[in-house]
Order: sequence, then structure tokens, then C-alpha cells
Amino acid sequence: MFGISELAIILIVVILVLGAKRLPDLARSAGKSARILKSEARAMKDDPDGDGQTAPPHVIRGETVGRRDTGAPGPDTGRPPGHA
Repeated sequence: MFGISELAIILIVVILVLGAKRLPDLARSAGKSARILKSEARAMKDDPDGDGQTAPPHVIRGETVGRRDTGAPGPDTGRPPGHA
């Protein structure tokens, strides 16, 4: 694919374009991306269903509470907030 000389030229161009100060950040970002890719590939491989799909999220229902600083009726009950 690429030889050593082509890769060296590309590396020199990257150093000139990005500057020496940004190279550590670039390398760190590339390392994080590689780790994420590996973990996702491992998760797909270890998926017990084998379909690559995850279970839908579990939804926890809560109640809607109106604002206490206004005298407006609450959104669910039609009564002012704070009244049972």
C-alpha cells in the first residue's frame, strides 16, 4: 500500500500543517477512537442475541409537578400546585 518513504512524507506534512503543539492532542484523540472502536467491536462480538440490537430502554414513569411560585392550575389536576 504505502511505503516507508511515502509515510515519512505524509508525517512531515502533518507536522508542518498541524504544528508540534497539536500533535499530542491528535495522537491522544486517535488512541481514544481506537479504544472505543475496539470496545464496540468486542461488544458486538459478545452480543448474546447475535443480532447487534440492544434491548429497548426501560422507561420509568414520573409525575408532573406544577410550579409553586404561580397560582396557575397544575398541568395534570386542574388544581393549584400544592393541593392534594
